Amino acid sequence: MPEAGGRGKRALSGSLAVAVVLTGSDLTLEEVVRVARGRERVELSADASQRMRVSRAVVEAAVARGDVVYGLTTGVGVRKRARVAPEDLPRFNRMLIPNHRVGQGPAAPEDVVRSMMLRLANGLATGAVGARPELAGLVVDALNDGATPHVRMLGSVGQADLPATADLAHGIVGDFELAPGEALALLNSNGFATGLGALAVADCGRLLDALDVAGALDLEAFGGNLTTLHPAVAEARPHPALVESLGRLRACLDGSYLWADGAARNLQDPLTFRCLPQVHAAARGAFAHVSELARLELNGAQGNPLVVVPEGRVVSVANFDVLPFAAALDYMRIGLAPALTSAAERGLKLLQAPLTGLPEGLGVRPGLAEDSLSEFGVPLQAFAAEARLLAQPVSFEVVSTTHPEGIEDRITLAPLAARRLAEMVGLGERIVAIGLVLAAQAVDLRGRPRLGTATRRAYERVRELVPFCGEDDAIPQDLEPVRELVASGAVA
Repeated sequence: MPEAGGRGKRALSGSLAVAVVLTGSDLTLEEVVRVARGRERVELSADASQRMRVSRAVVEAAVARGDVVYGLTTGVGVRKRARVAPEDLPRFNRMLIPNHRVGQGPAAPEDVVRSMMLRLANGLATGAVGARPELAGLVVDALNDGATPHVRMLGSVGQADLPATADLAHGIVGDFELAPGEALALLNSNGFATGLGALAVADCGRLLDALDVAGALDLEAFGGNLTTLHPAVAEARPHPALVESLGRLRACLDGSYLWADGAARNLQDPLTFRCLPQVHAAARGAFAHVSELARLELNGAQGNPLVVVPEGRVVSVANFDVLPFAAALDYMRIGLAPALTSAAERGLKLLQAPLTGLPEGLGVRPGLAEDSLSEFGVPLQAFAAEARLLAQPVSFEVVSTTHPEGIEDRITLAPLAARRLAEMVGLGERIVAIGLVLAAQAVDLRGRPRLGTATRRAYERVRELVPFCGEDDAIPQDLEPVRELVASGAVA
């Protein structure tokens, strides 16, 4: 399960504040990255604490009245018909967590667990699940103390990530005495999918920025025709994401030799060069959508039951169904796949002498028996093929209606959707890394013409890590430093 989180070397965007303050309503992707990877401190706002106290009073009143409330005075799942006697509530709460620890597979990376913890604390802060502020404080303290509970990656169908949240709760609660309903408040959310998905979306944003720079450098390496970036393109087809994509690419190439009359080698380049703004626009449009859905899920109440304070009651709901986010993660992968395929294809084109006018495999001169950089075409194709397979949507999948008693007959597979995006982004970083090395070699072979503002910086950073490959030089053996450059956001 490669690349699913664990990106400790990624750069943190923006200036770091003293602490991230949880209000239950305004947690951002940037803050998730800062806490999950930068270990920024977390605080619970005073308003959130007060909101939780008011909500908790509604829950305690329902218990005192003997109301029939799912997971509070009844069992859960198919056992919702079983009443829990008042004297049995402590034991019921205590056993609910271990009885849901059915996760399997490897441990989630530390940053994923911390992102999950942050989402849990912020969800509690909404007051919608009726937990005490002391419970939210327990999660916040664990975050600030650097605790990383052992959470297993596999086992959730995305209708509340019960196996993963049970692992997390087990690692946090310890000897803390849970009040009635608080065990379910810890369990009943899609915190794992949301935490993993939030990091994957943030990483995807950095990858899209890197793809813009790498694509612009590909144009310079190929001697491409920049009429495809003419402002009239967006005027004739005013798609917002296309306007943004064109603007980014033009900015990357500001000052480039390609803007000069007669610089283009071809009237029309291969489609992966010519359609660069349109393909990236599709990915940008998907990213705008999934970013908004991630923001909503980071701050929304995903639990069941729901405390309705104005009515003074607790009602059964289905906010654990996060289909909008799962579908948006699918959409993001579908939008990203053509951008990665095109990036890989441009790299392959740079290796082909008939298309570039440069020596085969970007060797230093024609007629060399050595492969030069040709063999990088193999991993490019491998990464692109695997990325395309990961783009298959999963949010429409259904397993069966047999568990339990045919009641739980819906799944979103949101954790799988998030995990696949994280893996896809990791493959994309490797595609961009190889592409940058090939483009830098081609730029050198063209006599190192004047590059654009952003492409020049990218070229220089790559050359700090990977020198020009001369006739007697072996092909670069390790491009991991270049991949880390892409992952850090430095290329963008």
